[in-house]
Amino acid sequence: MTTTNDRTDAGPELPDVVMNLHTPKSPGMGVVVASDVCTVKKKAAGFVRNVSIDVSGTELAGKFKAGQAFGVLAPGTDEKGKPHKVRLYSLSCATNGEDGKGNVIATPVKRLIDEHEDDHSLFLGVTSNYLCDLKPGDEVKLTGPNGRRFLIPAKPEEHDYLFLATGTGIAPFRGMMMDLLEQGVNSQITLIMGSPYTTDLLFDDYFREMAEKHENVRYITAISREPQADGHGKLYVQDRFAANQDELVPMLSNERTLIYVCGLAGMETGIYQQMARLLPPEHLARYLTVNPEVMGDVDAWDRQLVKQNVKPTKRVFLEVY
Repeated sequence: MTTTNDRTDAGPELPDVVMNLHTPKSPGMGVVVASDVCTVKKKAAGFVRNVSIDVSGTELAGKFKAGQAFGVLAPGTDEKGKPHKVRLYSLSCATNGEDGKGNVIATPVKRLIDEHEDDHSLFLGVTSNYLCDLKPGDEVKLTGPNGRRFLIPAKPEEHDYLFLATGTGIAPFRGMMMDLLEQGVNSQITLIMGSPYTTDLLFDDYFREMAEKHENVRYITAISREPQADGHGKLYVQDRFAANQDELVPMLSNERTLIYVCGLAGMETGIYQQMARLLPPEHLARYLTVNPEVMGDVDAWDRQLVKQNVKPTKRVFLEVY
């Protein structure tokens, strides 16, 4: 396949991490220390709690990097009588943890409440509801750390950052922003957070506070079922590329910039489309390797086409589910 990007890009140097200190066969035992609602004004349609867990009695203490994940083993068995499989959750804390010492990790957990399609009976996510039900003092079996690429570079001051998130995909960006600011990194940090309603925004107060305190931090929301506070209509994350192109296009045209995407699978399709529309080929090539045959009709891109014809370079970091 001939592409718009024929160069080799090794991407930024990433820090060394440790992996799988605890496995499903040998989990560590953490202790819940807090479980706090992390949506706006506690009036969101869904239920999301930021669960903090003391891991000081495990091999996990002080071993995580912001951007990594850990596993949770819910008790009991599934419908086949087998133990529940491990479920991974992204850290929402900085590398030094919620306590500043690496002993307390945290993650935002959304309760999964749905219906079975066949008989319309209630379906409750096993691990998400288990975690949200836990109270301070409760023990929980953990695995990890997991993840070796969705990380801030080893030399963070050499780059600028565009973070794109939906839902609980905001988790790693809270920790990454904490790390960058605590280290005194003055790079440009732009976060675009998408949600259906403003009440669904997670950690909104924190990000607004950071944007007010730090000139290098920009926090932009994209609300898909409400008009925007800045006068735009209903927007998804990718729509902000056009709505805010005066600031985002120059940022993406800068060779320092890295892109991080975390959230629902498929969100990258709309993001790639907007980049292809707005960026000149030489700048687009920093982030995407695109089959020239599909560049003529960007509007026709769908998830399957993108999977076959559009590949992110190592300047793009994806964590979708």
